Amino acid sequence: MKTILVTGGLGLIGHNVIPKLIAQGHRVISVDIKTDYSFIPKKELDYLITERLKKLPQDVVNFEYDISDKIKIDSLFAEFKFDTVLHLASFPRQKIVNVNPAWGSRVMSEGLINLLESATKHGVKKFVYASSSMIYGNFENAITEDYPPNPIGQYGIMKLAGEWLVKDYSRRTGMAYTIIRPSAVYGPLDAEDRVISKFVSTAIRGGILKVNGVNELLDFTYVDDAADGIVAAVDLDKANNNTYNITKGSSHTLLEAAELAIRLAGRGEVQILPKDQDFPSRAALNIDRARQDLGFDPKVDIEQGFVKYYEWLIDYIKEK
Repeated sequence: MKTILVTGGLGLIGHNVIPKLIAQGHRVISVDIKTDYSFIPKKELDYLITERLKKLPQDVVNFEYDISDKIKIDSLFAEFKFDTVLHLASFPRQKIVNVNPAWGSRVMSEGLINLLESATKHGVKKFVYASSSMIYGNFENAITEDYPPNPIGQYGIMKLAGEWLVKDYSRRTGMAYTIIRPSAVYGPLDAEDRVISKFVSTAIRGGILKVNGVNELLDFTYVDDAADGIVAAVDLDKANNNTYNITKGSSHTLLEAAELAIRLAGRGEVQILPKDQDFPSRAALNIDRARQDLGFDPKVDIEQGFVKYYEWLIDYIKEK
């Protein structure tokens, strides 16, 4: 059994990862500030947090601490003597960082350094860092983890800087690390402001689905699959000092995703807009390394995942 700190434990990925870690026999301590990032309506956030908490085992302790608060974070490390840190807490996407880059930096850079400093001070054995496929910049299909990074925008730049910080602390201290790079994660209990949630919720309401770039691709990844890959990266020593793409490993256009949402809802229409220049052009990532080292086997394709998400979201919208 390991004692594991999960930051962002009440996020979309975090609240799915924690039960899986506990099922593996680990003790989990969660940290989450429950922020609205200045864009999630209070009613929606309260609902999401309440429902996410219901999915966590009752013995999970959650601290409402800001990872930028060095003193409080260090006190946690001193009290619980963590074996492993799984760092999922972050600004959720590029748009939010662009609106407030200083706040983004405090969370994504200063918060990370606080965790790494405390991990070093208190003898943490392994640090798992959730990066992003955004660090690659523009890319085409089937790129591996060795593809040269070239981030476009502050979100990708800060994520890549975080990778380098984690590796540097590992180099200097001998603490093992694992870096994971997810892509376009979606699923039930997600906020309504991401691409899939926007498409599906807009279609349910019979609105206009705005597609920024008719040929733009994404490697859409269902949250349960992403969580399985992350848990394996935490658990397995073979993952130590390695980097993994944790995605579905296949790509679909934004237009295909919008049309699928409309078919499910039976309503809505598409509006094609120019590509958003703040976002790189992406596609599928190669996940062979994760398959080989971690036994990673994502099972939910986009059609199945959209149905699961649609069925949850339509009930949620009715409740509102």
